[in-house]
Amino acid sequence: MTIRLLLVDDHMVVRTGLRMLLEGSSDIEIVAEASTAKEALAAAREFTLDVILMDIGLPDMSGIDATREIKKHSPNIAIVALTIHEDEEYFFKMLEAGASGYVPKRAAPEELLTAIREAAAGEVYLFPSMAKLLVRDYLIQDHSQEQSGSLSSITDREQEVLTWLAEGTSNNQIALELNISPKTVARHRENIMRKLNLHSRTELVRYAIRKGIIKP
Repeated sequence: MTIRLLLVDDHMVVRTGLRMLLEGSSDIEIVAEASTAKEALAAAREFTLDVILMDIGLPDMSGIDATREIKKHSPNIAIVALTIHEDEEYFFKMLEAGASGYVPKRAAPEELLTAIREAAAGEVYLFPSMAKLLVRDYLIQDHSQEQSGSLSSITDREQEVLTWLAEGTSNNQIALELNISPKTVARHRENIMRKLNLHSRTELVRYAIRKGIIKP
């Protein structure tokens, strides 16, 4: 399978370097490039894409807001952040916006390629130092003040869907695995979020780690 990719960065020299790197991979096709969030939004609507490699520091709108907008109308496009920012504020905001990966620009080329392939396969890829932030955030939470609902409140099917969602699997892929429709998956997801009092993908992943549904 060829991964159809949109490259988003406001620096031409960065895009040129990334293009040279990615074009060396037979399974990745760069469909288009964008230097602004506006161009990225237009390209996401115009082209059939699997992955968007998204810079956070864009001139007209942050990559976080662009990610949120793209996921609204194209939820099946996986978005991987490639950024100079490694602090938790940007990291958690990008995850909450719907990103499937987070890679700093200092990462080795192999790590970037892995992130793109993992995202295209419906997985979530986090650079090791960023994954530690997620685990730390989970560990320092005050469990005595936890307001999430109990697993006992959801059905066996919903718990099955929860596991897939926490691992970053798309609605369409879950539907194929469970032999149900994507609309049914979406309905299960809504019920899960409501019953467990969760409001974002980040909260869902934290909950799944805390309950031992997935391992950090």
